[in-house]
Amino acid sequence: MGFFGKTHSLQELERRQKGVLATIIKDWQLYVLLLPMVTFFFLWRYLPMGGILVAFKRYKVTEGVMGSEFAGFYYFRELFFGAGSGEFWRAFRNTFMLNIYGLLFAFPVPIILALLFSEIRSVVYRTAAQTLSYMPNFISEVIITTLIILITSNSHGSVGLVTRVLQVLGLISEQTKLMFEPAYFRSVYIVSDIWIKAGYGSIVYFAAIMGIPPSNYEAARVDGATKLDQIRHVTLPGIATTLTIMLILRIGQMLQVGFEKVLLLYNPATYETSDVLATYVFRTGMGGVGGRMAGALATSPSLATAAGLFEALIAMVLVLGANYISRKISDTSVF
Repeated sequence: MGFFGKTHSLQELERRQKGVLATIIKDWQLYVLLLPMVTFFFLWRYLPMGGILVAFKRYKVTEGVMGSEFAGFYYFRELFFGAGSGEFWRAFRNTFMLNIYGLLFAFPVPIILALLFSEIRSVVYRTAAQTLSYMPNFISEVIITTLIILITSNSHGSVGLVTRVLQVLGLISEQTKLMFEPAYFRSVYIVSDIWIKAGYGSIVYFAAIMGIPPSNYEAARVDGATKLDQIRHVTLPGIATTLTIMLILRIGQMLQVGFEKVLLLYNPATYETSDVLATYVFRTGMGGVGGRMAGALATSPSLATAAGLFEALIAMVLVLGANYISRKISDTSVF
């Protein structure tokens, strides 16, 4: 490229920079509104990424991250193949199973709710029903888990509502304590999760349904379509893009489970099915791994960071994979 070509490129770059600056000045109010979100992501999402180094260090608080001895992939080997690897793989399995159940049973419920809300003709009744369904999502996790424990209790002569109903139906014995039986933890978690999140999660699908032109339904009715036919051939195709994007995002969360809820509900008696990656990382980094890992690994921030990094990498692969498959199959993708 000659001198004049370089000069032209510099002029073009300056022109673009001035254009960007002019746009920012023109819409400065929007950028001010954007500032809190950018600040949040910088402080709590990007800045903490420096802590990833802890996974590759024999971290000591007194020496700091940079001053601690470099350990390479030692903690990853301990995580996957070491003395306490069984607990890690148990937590990995439980996390994955909870999310599989959530994908099969919880993911469709907000869609069904949105379809039901869209069929309610009374605006007052629909608003009341939607508001009631949203409310559990705004209640503190502590209150929610306390309610769950109360309605599933069975001790000292106090029998919770859910426990009593299941006893009357003959599904459990009178001695069964739901929150102390590993076999029931996943069911309790998924059912309560549906109650908490289904209503709030239906907002996105309801908005997508409301965006479908009424003329599409009118044309379907003229052709003799029943209500189910309209849902199948008009509503579902109309919200297919939204469904695909939400499914991709949900797949990206396959190794994420509500940490606070599990922490408040589980106990050593149910670790077999309730211990998940988030609680494993918490116990490993802050309070030991069930007391069975000896030596320096009993409470190891480095091991906990390695587990967290592995979880993040798997989540990234799942998102990229689901997005790629969706783009190839349906031309719909997040990016």
